[in-house]
Amino acid sequence: MENTPKLFNKNLVLLILCQGIFLVNNITFVAINGLVGLSLSRVAWMATLPIMGYVVGGALSTSIVARAQRRFGRQKSFQLGLLVAIVSSLICAYAAYSKNFWLLVFGTFVAGYYSANGQLYRFAAAELTDVSLREKAISWVLAGGIIGAVVGPNLANYTKDSFDTPFLGAYLILTVAGFLGLLVMHFIEFPKISAAEKKAAGTGRTAWELLKQPVFLVAAVSSALGYGVMNLLMAATPLAMKVCGLPFSDAAFVLEWHVIGMFAPGFFTGSLIKKYGTGKIMWLGIFLNFVCILIALSGVDVMHFMLASFILGVGWNFLFTSATNLAMTAYRPEEKDRAQGVINFFVFTTMAVTSFSSGALVTTSGWDILNLGSLFPVVLMGVALLWLRHKDAQEKKRSVPN
Repeated sequence: MENTPKLFNKNLVLLILCQGIFLVNNITFVAINGLVGLSLSRVAWMATLPIMGYVVGGALSTSIVARAQRRFGRQKSFQLGLLVAIVSSLICAYAAYSKNFWLLVFGTFVAGYYSANGQLYRFAAAELTDVSLREKAISWVLAGGIIGAVVGPNLANYTKDSFDTPFLGAYLILTVAGFLGLLVMHFIEFPKISAAEKKAAGTGRTAWELLKQPVFLVAAVSSALGYGVMNLLMAATPLAMKVCGLPFSDAAFVLEWHVIGMFAPGFFTGSLIKKYGTGKIMWLGIFLNFVCILIALSGVDVMHFMLASFILGVGWNFLFTSATNLAMTAYRPEEKDRAQGVINFFVFTTMAVTSFSSGALVTTSGWDILNLGSLFPVVLMGVALLWLRHKDAQEKKRSVPN
């Protein structure tokens, strides 16, 4: 009688904790960088440039991270990312203290390397358990972000006045989180790479050849646009609430529920994908994006912001987890670093555009226009899924013998 494979082991649990630490950094940056940027910038539309610097840094780091993964392996590459997180938090702390807007942008740009690095945790999760449990492993590691959901916004709220310089304490605490991540990562044992695997790494199809596959292209586009819509609305929410006269404590409350929506479904998204299929869960994510926008357009009370943000987070989780699982069916083991780098490049490039657009739109055109504009990428994701269904149907027809 064969033993039933187990999902959880020491390594996967520790990686879930690392994901939580990564999201503490990520969510705290989103919560405070727009507000710190607003206080330091000369004009309001530049407020989200520090957030844009974060994602541009991530976009430009994807190929560097991929090469580091091939050369040093998962553990050392992830540890390097955590060291960058510590340095970048200290740069941002000094920028806030010295009231230097462009140094803040530089610090968040450097932090983008850690962001690009942490985005690979979900792919590494699939390597730490049995292949039959891949969907659940990815889902549970993403669920580790619930730590960031609870800690990040509250950390920002409780430490914003710890020093005379607003939010200086939050940046300093993030350096402590980086050291904690280094400690946890030290005890994770990733699968050993054989000599043959090392030799094969980086071979296989080119990025362009991978993108010519409908499955891989739709997975990459859905990952990018799903993240883009989420980032467009999330980055603008603290600014929109400030414009509406709501205090930062309310913004922290809304952001907390948004990130709970992003990561709490991770406890069961993998099971939903296994039961109903990747495509249906992606459609559900698209539907929830529409619901979020409708709620956001219906009012600007705290509860409107909270419900819209929470549903936005759940929609993102369904889309991103499903798209990650879909992508992993479209490349071979020796292509993983290149394929994952391509997907993350799509994600970070889209996030860079939406980070800048969110600040510019919400401060010049308003919250309603921002939400209406976000309908376009949501519709585009639906069109991409319909196109993939059409391509699949054509392929099935060709495979049927006459």
